Amino acid sequence: MDLPKFLLGDNTDFPDDIFVIHMDYPRFVINLKDDEVEFLEEAEDLDEGELNQIMEGLIAEANDFYDREVARYEE
Repeated sequence: MDLPKFLLGDNTDFPDDIFVIHMDYPRFVINLKDDEVEFLEEAEDLDEGELNQIMEGLIAEANDFYDREVARYEE
C-alpha cells in the first residue's frame, strides 16, 4: 500500500487541535494549534543539527499541506 507523505487528523478529546502526521522518516505528529511536535520514532542516524534542519523544512511542508487541503475542501 502506498501511503501519502502527510495525513490530517483530529480527535474529539482535543476539539481545537488539528494534527498533521508525517508518514515518511522521521515519522512525527505536529499539532498545528501550537506547532508542538511528537516523534513516533527515534531519528538515530541524524545528529541534532541535521534533525533540526530537516524538521524546519518538514514543518513548513506540513503547514503548506494543511493550507492546500483546506483550500481543496472549501472548493
